[in-house]
Amino acid sequence: MAKKEFQAESKRLLEMMINSIYTQKEIFLRELISNASDAMDKIYYKALTDDSLTFNKDSYYIKISADKENRTLTITDTGIGMTKEELESNLGTIAKSGSLAFKNENEIKDGHDIIGQFGVGFYSAFMVADNVTVITKALGSNEAYKWESNGADGYTIEPTEKDEIGTEITIKVKDNTDDESYDEFLEEYRLKAVIKKYSDFIRYPIKMDVKVSKPKEDADNEFEEVEEEQTINSMVPIWRKNKSELTDEDYQNFYQEKHYGFDKPLKHIHISVDGVVRYNSILFIPENMPFDYYSKEFEKGLELYSSGVLIMEKCADLLPDYFSFVKGMVDSEDLSLNISREMLQHDRQLKLIAKNIKNKIKSELQGLIKNDREKYEKFYESFGRQLKYGVYSDFGANKDDLKDLLMFYSSTEKKLVTLDDYVSRMPEDQKYIYYATGESNERIEKLPQTELVADKGYEILYFTEDIDEFAIKMLLNYKEKEFKSVSSGDLGLESEEEKKELEKDATENKELFDHMKSLLSDKVKQVRASKRLKSHPVCLTADGEVTIEMEKVLQQMPDNQNVKADKVLEINVKHDVFNSLKDAFESDKDKLSLYTNLLYNQALLIEGLPIQDPVEFTNDVCKIMK
Repeated sequence: MAKKEFQAESKRLLEMMINSIYTQKEIFLRELISNASDAMDKIYYKALTDDSLTFNKDSYYIKISADKENRTLTITDTGIGMTKEELESNLGTIAKSGSLAFKNENEIKDGHDIIGQFGVGFYSAFMVADNVTVITKALGSNEAYKWESNGADGYTIEPTEKDEIGTEITIKVKDNTDDESYDEFLEEYRLKAVIKKYSDFIRYPIKMDVKVSKPKEDADNEFEEVEEEQTINSMVPIWRKNKSELTDEDYQNFYQEKHYGFDKPLKHIHISVDGVVRYNSILFIPENMPFDYYSKEFEKGLELYSSGVLIMEKCADLLPDYFSFVKGMVDSEDLSLNISREMLQHDRQLKLIAKNIKNKIKSELQGLIKNDREKYEKFYESFGRQLKYGVYSDFGANKDDLKDLLMFYSSTEKKLVTLDDYVSRMPEDQKYIYYATGESNERIEKLPQTELVADKGYEILYFTEDIDEFAIKMLLNYKEKEFKSVSSGDLGLESEEEKKELEKDATENKELFDHMKSLLSDKVKQVRASKRLKSHPVCLTADGEVTIEMEKVLQQMPDNQNVKADKVLEINVKHDVFNSLKDAFESDKDKLSLYTNLLYNQALLIEGLPIQDPVEFTNDVCKIMK
C-alpha cells in the first residue's frame, strides 16, 4: 500500500509543532480526550435534527488503556467516527479541524460546546509516539478504516474491521532517552493524574482499568490485587451546578480537592454570567495568608478552563495584584485560544472577565464589612497590607477601588474602623482626618504629638505598618476630607487667639531658638515653640511631604538614597524644662548646649529613631545627675 504525504505541510512544520507548540508533553492526552469528547458531541447535535437518531448519554464514554509490555497507549471513544474522506481531510491535512468545520456548520446550543478548533491537537501525540494508529467507523457507515503514520513522512489508509461506531487511537510510546522518560505515560497513576488535571470536567466518563486491593473471598485479613473499571473524571463541574443545589460544605470540599490552600476559605463567590462574555467562576477568599505570599515563589492567578478543559493553571491576567490572594477558577466557552490552546490569542474577552471578577470581589468584601465585620477583620488581618500596597502602587491608579476597604485602629473606638466609619463620626468643626504613626498602638498612644488632637476630642487613626503612610499620601483625601498627621506642621486646630500667643512666644524666644538650631546644625531644619504639646517638654515634627516615619521606612530600603525628613524640634514653652533652657541661655551657654543635645536625643528616642552617639548621650545624662 502506497504511503501518502501530508497534503499541505512539510516535515519541518510537523517537527515544529511537536517540539515548539506545546510546552508540556502530557498535553497530548488532554488533546486526544478533547477530540474524543467532540466526536460524541457531534452525535448529540445530529440527534437534535435527525429523528432517526436517539442520544442516550449513558452509551457514550472514553476508555484509556495502557499496555506496558508492548509500550502502547489506547484511547477509545464511542463518538461519531470518521469516513475515509474525513480521515483524508482531517488527519491528512495538518491544522485542518473537523470540529471547527462542524462548529461553523451547526449552531451550537445547550451548553455542549465543541472543544476543538485548530486540528493540530491530534498531532501532539507524536511528542510521545513513534507510531500512531487510528481505527475508526463512522456513524451510518458499514466500512471501517485504519489510518497509520510514523510522523512527518506521511500516512497510510486501508480498510479494516471494527464492530462498533467510534474511534480507537493507539500510540506506540517512544523508548526512554537520556533526557526524557516516556515510561510515565504508561503508568496508571500518571495517566490518572493527567486526566484529573486537564480533563476532569469532560462531560463524558473517562474510564480506565485500575488495580485495586480487595479482601480475598473465604479468607480473613487477606487481600488480593484485582483490576476493575473506574471512571476517573468528575464530569459535572461544581461551577455548572445551580447555586441552590450546593452547600458550604460542597464549596469547601472543592477548595480542598483543588489544593487551593490548607485552611478553610473565609468566603466563596460563585459567578455565572451569560452576557457579552459567557463564563462561570468560583472564587475563594482564604482565611490565612499563604506561607510564601510575599516571596518570589508565590504565583497569583486563577485556573482557566475553556469548555471544561484546563488551559492554564495560573492565569495572572484574571486578577489585579491587590487581589492576588484570591483563589479559584474561571470557565468560559468564549475565549480565543492560540493553536496550542495554552495561551490566549486575543485578550478582549479576558479583560472583560477580569474586570467583572475585580468588581465582584470588591462587592463581596464590602458586603462583609457591612454584614459580617468580624469575618472581614479576620480577612484584613491577613491581607489588609496587600490592599494598602494596591492603593500605593501604580501611582495610585487603583485607590478608588480600594479606599472603602481600608481599616485602621481608632484612638476612640479602640478597634479597627473604616475611613467611612471615621468620617461619619467627625464633628462639624473638624477639618481633617488625623492620624499618628508608630511601631505599635501602645507606643502611638504615648506620643506627645497626639496630645492636642486628643484634647480636642478628635479621633486619631493609628498607622503601625510601614506601608500605611505611603498609601495615605497617595490617597490624599477621603470624601473631601484631607489626611493630616499629628506630627505635621499645621494641624489646623488653633484659634486666632492661640495663633497670636504662638507668634508672641516665637518672637520673644527667637534668639534662644536660633541658638539651639545653631547648636544642632543640620540635624533639624528649625527649633520652634510647640502648639501641640501639653504635658511633654519636647517632640520632633516634620515639615514637607516626607515624614519621620517615611524616612525610617526609606532608610531600610536596599536602594537607600538617604532621603531625610525636614525635622523640626518643638519645645513646650509652658513646661518647666523651658524655664531651665531660658536660664541656661542667659547665664551658661555650655549648659544650654548640654540641655539642647539631651532634648534632641530624647525626641529621637520618642520617635523610635537611633541616637547618633549613645555614649555621648549617657555621658550627658550623667552630667545632669552630678
